[in-house]
Amino acid sequence: MSRTLMLLLLVVVSSPLASSKDKTKTLPAQVLQAQTILVVISPDAGEPVTDPTANRNAREDVEKALTQWGRFRLAMEPHTADLVLSLRKGTGRNATPTISGGPIDNRPVILQPGSEGGIRIVGQHGRPDPVTTSDPPARPSLGTEIGASEDTLELYLGGNDYPLDSSPIWRYSAKDALHPPKIPGIEELRKAINETEKATQQKKKP
Repeated sequence: MSRTLMLLLLVVVSSPLASSKDKTKTLPAQVLQAQTILVVISPDAGEPVTDPTANRNAREDVEKALTQWGRFRLAMEPHTADLVLSLRKGTGRNATPTISGGPIDNRPVILQPGSEGGIRIVGQHGRPDPVTTSDPPARPSLGTEIGASEDTLELYLGGNDYPLDSSPIWRYSAKDALHPPKIPGIEELRKAINETEKATQQKKKP
């Protein structure tokens, strides 16, 4: 192998391509202007057979963390949300038997503590509106999920019926990224927004 080829391979391997654990990056300006956010379970995420409510519980934990943060109001439909945050609970293994589709991720009526000691009521019942044209079928099915060992959060711009058909503007994936009560993934999102605000302020300075 030539020296030039070896150097090229080294550059490719060492370059920070889409690594979820890279340093925070500047987000689009729409994120700083956003007021509402919808939290959804990734449409292609299956529920582990051994823990069939894992993603639903993670969604509720993330919604609670966002409410306590207080920056955004929670939306219930994709077309009324400025941002859409998609999550997938990792299984800790590279191949896991899962259940996909059906009513398993339907949202019940729930009560959660608010940001200032109040109560937040989530009144939607049943399967939420689809966020992508490739939404899973309504009937449940058994399968095996490959390569979803870590928790994952992806942020999309909202304001349309199928926000997840576009590319995410931010992504974070790590072990226990959705672990309550602090939710490390939400902390990383806060850092990314703070960095974007700082960068925006620096540009405005004469």
